[in-house]
Amino acid sequence: MNTPYHAPPRASFLQKLGPGGAASLGLALLTVLGLAGLPWVFRIRQVLRGAAGDEPSSADAIIVLGRRLEADQLTPVFVARLGQAETLWRGGLAPRIFVAGGTTGDARRSEAEAGRDWLVARGVPPAAILVEDRSQHTLENLFNVRAEMRVAGWRTLLMVSDPLHLARARATALGLDLDVRCSPAKAAPPGRGSLAWWRRVAGEAFLLHWYHTGMLYSRLIRSEKQLERVT
Repeated sequence: MNTPYHAPPRASFLQKLGPGGAASLGLALLTVLGLAGLPWVFRIRQVLRGAAGDEPSSADAIIVLGRRLEADQLTPVFVARLGQAETLWRGGLAPRIFVAGGTTGDARRSEAEAGRDWLVARGVPPAAILVEDRSQHTLENLFNVRAEMRVAGWRTLLMVSDPLHLARARATALGLDLDVRCSPAKAAPPGRGSLAWWRRVAGEAFLLHWYHTGMLYSRLIRSEKQLERVT
């Protein structure tokens, strides 16, 4: 089996697409338009339902999904994610925290490194923090952490992100056969019900539809190269 495609650091949008990405994006757009927006509406409902997350339970590790830095600094969304992970860790729900995210945009350090530094400054021991600093997006966050978990013999994850990201993150994790429970960072902006919040709902719904379209497309054409990235 070939090594699955991974986007390079600071990847452009086209580089992040990878094998089959453009085709699946086109299909996602066509199905939304051709079916009068019904797939998009269906995914909006999933995004809203997924925002509640799951009841917390013990796991082998917590994972904080990465978020692009701005001027090399953490955004409020990323801080909220990290804060929720810290709360779960201090509650004894997992002995370790994965912080995921590579070097994106014009940042000079990786998202994971910035997140680790934040947690250490809050008193989390460095030995309890694992850094995944190669990924460029959610799929790669989880793909790379899965590889580390398999080596260590760990099975269960508490996955932390902002509420509106959780439906897509859960779908991606399940596609990778990860045993996850989702924990929303409720303090993350934008505020519930605001115009920015609804824009985020709409965007996440389309991305979720794109993910499922890509999975179906890859299976229909039996593309091992594409399936290696997502399963």
